[in-house]
Amino acid sequence: MKYAVELYYDKNTENKLFELAKMIADKEISTRFLEYKTRPHLTLACFNDVDEALCIEKLTSFAGNHQVMPAYIGSVGMFNDTKTIFVSPVMNSRMYQFQRELHECLRDFDTNGYEWYLPDRWVPHCAVALTGEDKDEAFFQASDLILREFKKMSGEFVSIGLVKITFPVEEVYTAELRG
Repeated sequence: MKYAVELYYDKNTENKLFELAKMIADKEISTRFLEYKTRPHLTLACFNDVDEALCIEKLTSFAGNHQVMPAYIGSVGMFNDTKTIFVSPVMNSRMYQFQRELHECLRDFDTNGYEWYLPDRWVPHCAVALTGEDKDEAFFQASDLILREFKKMSGEFVSIGLVKITFPVEEVYTAELRG
């Protein structure tokens, strides 16, 4: 089983981001993101397999030692190879350190094949459209819509969660960061 650890936004910010994905579905461009039934998030790490009980224990401790962080979402981007459209937070040293410390905390779990989620190779992004399985034009239509509708926003990162990478995504556990 493949797993990911995700960083979640406060509810207000999450709802604004979800509305971007919903707009794409409502215009019948692509529904794939909604079909995954995942929350808007930043993926911090991916693993080939984890001991769920041990991972939950480690995430609980990790979250208890880290505070809520500001989230300033300021740009739109794309991964052309997977036809993923995303918004990106304005990064700072605290966020990079947070991700580095998480990887250190979970160092015993296998990250092979997920090099793009390792410290110093991480591209923090929050997907709003997954058009790789749609007709070719969907990527361009969804990109155009997001470019026209996206507005900079600010909120907070408030929790981390362990999910199983399945279809749909299965949330295993969520831990709140210190307020």
